[in-house]
Amino acid sequence: MKKIFTIDNFIVGFIPALGYGLGFDIPKILGWEMWQCILLCFAIGGVLDAVANKIVFSKFVQSKTSHKILVSIAFLLIFLAIVQYVVVSWAELPILDYLIGQYVYIIIPAILGFAFNNVKRWYLTRKIRERYGDGSKGFLYDDVIKRSEVEEWNKQNQPIKGKYDTEYAVKTKTGIYVGYKENKCMFYMGIPYAKPPLGERRWKAPEPMPESNEIFEAKYFGASEIQVEHEGSILKHHRQSEDCLTLNIGFVRKKTNKKKPVLVLFHHGDFSYGGAADPLLYGDNLADTYPDIVAVSFNYRLGIFGFIDFSDIPGGKDYPDALNLGLLDQIAALKWIKENISTFGGDPDNITVMGFESGAISISLLAACKQAKGLFQKAFIFFGSPDNTYATSEKSRNLAKKLLEETSTATMQELQRLPTERLKDAAQKLWLNAAAPTRDGKLIPLNVFEAYKNGAAEGIEFIIGIASNERDTYKSFVGKQNYEEIMSKGLREFLAELDTDTAQSVKTYIEEQAKSIPKVEAQAKIFEQWSASCTYLSAMQLAKFGNEVRLIYWNATPLIKNLGSGTVDVVSALLGNSKTAQMYGKVLDSVISKILQTFFQKFMNGETIQLYNNELKGVDAIEWKVFPKALIVSNKKLQCKSIEDRLTEVEGLLEFFKNKV
Repeated sequence: MKKIFTIDNFIVGFIPALGYGLGFDIPKILGWEMWQCILLCFAIGGVLDAVANKIVFSKFVQSKTSHKILVSIAFLLIFLAIVQYVVVSWAELPILDYLIGQYVYIIIPAILGFAFNNVKRWYLTRKIRERYGDGSKGFLYDDVIKRSEVEEWNKQNQPIKGKYDTEYAVKTKTGIYVGYKENKCMFYMGIPYAKPPLGERRWKAPEPMPESNEIFEAKYFGASEIQVEHEGSILKHHRQSEDCLTLNIGFVRKKTNKKKPVLVLFHHGDFSYGGAADPLLYGDNLADTYPDIVAVSFNYRLGIFGFIDFSDIPGGKDYPDALNLGLLDQIAALKWIKENISTFGGDPDNITVMGFESGAISISLLAACKQAKGLFQKAFIFFGSPDNTYATSEKSRNLAKKLLEETSTATMQELQRLPTERLKDAAQKLWLNAAAPTRDGKLIPLNVFEAYKNGAAEGIEFIIGIASNERDTYKSFVGKQNYEEIMSKGLREFLAELDTDTAQSVKTYIEEQAKSIPKVEAQAKIFEQWSASCTYLSAMQLAKFGNEVRLIYWNATPLIKNLGSGTVDVVSALLGNSKTAQMYGKVLDSVISKILQTFFQKFMNGETIQLYNNELKGVDAIEWKVFPKALIVSNKKLQCKSIEDRLTEVEGLLEFFKNKV
C-alpha cells in the first residue's frame, strides 16, 4: 500500500543530502572551525529539505506524472551541475564516489525505518498473541487495567467554591467548567447536558439544565449509564449511575478566530451497554490526529432505563416518552452542544456525528427525526441502519411486563420506589428481552425511508460503513454464551419476517454452512449478511433521495480471527487509538489509519474527499467516489469499486430487502 521508496522520496532525500554534504565539506576545505562547518551543514540541508518537500509534494507537481518528471529532471540537472562544478572543478573530488556516498545516506535511513516498523509490529503482535491466545475468550481487560488506574478513572467532579485556575475555565449557559491540559490538549469532562434523571425524572424525557454561573470541576468522566455487564465490556470497571447524562469535550487550544469543526461520538453497545468512558473513544493521539477539531463524547440511557414501553402497566400512561428515552437524551446532548460549543472554539454550524453499531443506528434515526433537524450536518455511520429498530412497541411492552415479574411489582409507583441496584440486577437477567428504539410515529417516523424521501435528511452528507467480519467482534463483547443465545433467538424472529422462498434459502444456506462450521457461526453469518444488506440499502435510499453518500467496506483480515475485524479496528484507525487497539487485541496499521484520518478530516472540513499522489508520502492517489462505489479497505490496499456482490451469499436475500424498501 505504501511504497518504502519512490522517485519523489529519492528527490527530496537526495537534494538535501547533497546540501548537508556540501554545507560541511566546502567550509571544511576553506579551513573553518568544526562547529562552523556543522552549523552551515544543518542550515543549508534544512533549507533545501523544506524547499524540496514543498515543491515535489505540491498538488501541482503531484497532479500529473509529466509534472513530476519535469521537476525531478530540473532538480537533478541543477544540483548535478553544482556538484560537478564544486566537487570536481573546484574541490577536485571524484564525483562518482561523492554521489554514491550521498546516495547511501538517503537509502539506509529509509531501509532502517522500514525494518524498525516491521520489527515493532512483530513484537506487538507477539505480545498480543501471548495474551489473547486464539481469542476464544473474547475481549479481556482484567490483566491490563491496574487498580490505581481504575481509582483514577472513577474520580468524581466537585463544585468549586474558592479560587480556581481561570486559564482553564470556560463559561457556558449552564455553568462555568474548569478543565485541565494534557500535552497539547484541553479536556472538559463530565459536563451535565440535562438534569439528572433521578427520582420523579426516572423514565421521563430529559429536562434542560437551568442557566447558571456556578463553577464546577470538569476533570473526570461522569458516571457511565446503568448497563448490562458482558464479559467483554470494559465499563464494568467504571462507576455506573442513573445520573449519567454528561458529555466530554477535548480540543487543541490555538489562538485563532476561526471556529473548528465539531465531532460528536455516539458510542456502540447494542443499546444495553457501553459509554463515553470506553477508552476506544478517546484516542491517545487525538491532538496529533485532529488538531483542528473539537471532539465530544456523551452518555445516554440504555436498556430498561432508555427503551421500554409502560403503556400497558398501571400508571404507565404518565411515562409516554419511555419508549425512546435514549434517543431523546441524544437530541438533548446535541442541543446543548449546538448552544454551547462555540465557547470551546467549535463551530455550531459544522457538526459531524460519528456512530458505531447502536450509535450508527441512532444517527440513522435522528437523520429522519424532526426534533433533531439541523443539529448536525455530516454523519459517519458504521454498521447500522433504520431496519435494526422495531416497527412496533410490542417487544418494549413485553419487556415492561417481564420487568414487573422479575421485580415482583405491579405498578409504576412500585417500580419507581425500587433502588437502582435492584433494577440493574433485573436488567442483567432480562438482557435477551432488552428493547431497541421503536419507530413509534411520534419521535421516529413509522417509515424512515419515506421520511428520507420527503427531505427529512436534506443537506446531511453521509459516510456509511459495512464490515465483513463484525460478528466475531460482537461475540468478543457479549461473550460466547450470550452470543449463542441471541443468534438462536434472533434467527427465529428473522425468519418470520421473510417470505417463504427467501426463508427457505436462508435455512438451506445454514444447513450447508453447518457441514463445515458450528451451526451458531452459520446463523451468525446470516445476521451479518442481513445487517450488511440493510446498511447498504440505507445508503442506497439516501443517495436515491439526493444526499451525498460514500460507502466504506472494511475487509481487513483480523489479527486474531476470533476477535473479528470491524468496529474496534475502525474506531482505532479513525481516532488514532494505537494503545487502546493493543488492549483490544489489535495492532493499528499506521498507513491505513493515516489515510482514513486524512479522508475524514476532509469530510468534516467540506473538502473534496480524495488523495493525490504523495499527499501522504509514498501513497498513490485515491479518489473516494460516491455511492454505489465503496472504498474497500483490506490489509494490502485500498480501492474504490462496487461491493453489492460481497454483501450476501444467500440467493434472493438482497432482492427481498430491496423490494421491502
